[in-house]
Amino acid sequence: MKLCLHGGVSMPMTFSRVSRFLACCLAAVLFSANVHAALFDDDEARRAILELRQKFDASQVELRKATEDNAQLRRSVLELSSQLEVLRSDVAKLRGQDEQFARDVAEVQRKQKDMTQGIDDRFRRFEPSKVTVDGREFVAKPEETRDFDAALAILRKGEFAPAQGAFLDFIKRYPDSGYKASALFWLGNAQYALRSYREAVANFKALLSAAPDNLRAPEAALSIANCQVELKDTRSARKTLEDLIKVYPQSEAASVAKDRLSKLK
Repeated sequence: MKLCLHGGVSMPMTFSRVSRFLACCLAAVLFSANVHAALFDDDEARRAILELRQKFDASQVELRKATEDNAQLRRSVLELSSQLEVLRSDVAKLRGQDEQFARDVAEVQRKQKDMTQGIDDRFRRFEPSKVTVDGREFVAKPEETRDFDAALAILRKGEFAPAQGAFLDFIKRYPDSGYKASALFWLGNAQYALRSYREAVANFKALLSAAPDNLRAPEAALSIANCQVELKDTRSARKTLEDLIKVYPQSEAASVAKDRLSKLK
């Protein structure tokens, strides 16, 4: 076997040389194949890298968008929280206003009630009302009750002359008053204390004539007898005591009259 060399020179090929030649050819082929494979692998890698980069860029865009959305959401939450605080403050103010309004209404109602009560009280001062004196019930004007009580208070203090004037004035001012019988009785007592016996007898008799069934009538009859005794009119006194026992037999005054009668000469 001959091997043609460059320049047209041929030389015989030994087996070892052929083997080396074939090995070199095979290595060249394998090198070429490896280079091709390497080039192929680089293209795939580039494409993979590009895809990864695109995915990364896309994820970065999505991340930025998510971050922006999150920031917007936080701003919205803060805004809502601020609005909620404002609403809470407004509600608290309204609640306070409602409570103040309720207090104001209650105060107005209380004042109105007090005013109404005051007006009613003032009207009642001028309206006649039922009273009971010495077991007799009747209707009296407020000024009647006031003046009668005032005269009686003077008598109870032992001021007999002023009491006499007060009762005389009362009877003159209220001639038809339901207090008249009682006023006559206390007027007679004031006059008895002043030793005005004849005037006292006249007023006690006026009581018996106007109201013989009055609770004070038996005492008035006994007081007449006492005045007659003081006037040294024993005969009239005995007659008065006898009439008292006859007309008011169950009264305490009748018991006293019996004792007095037994002592009169």
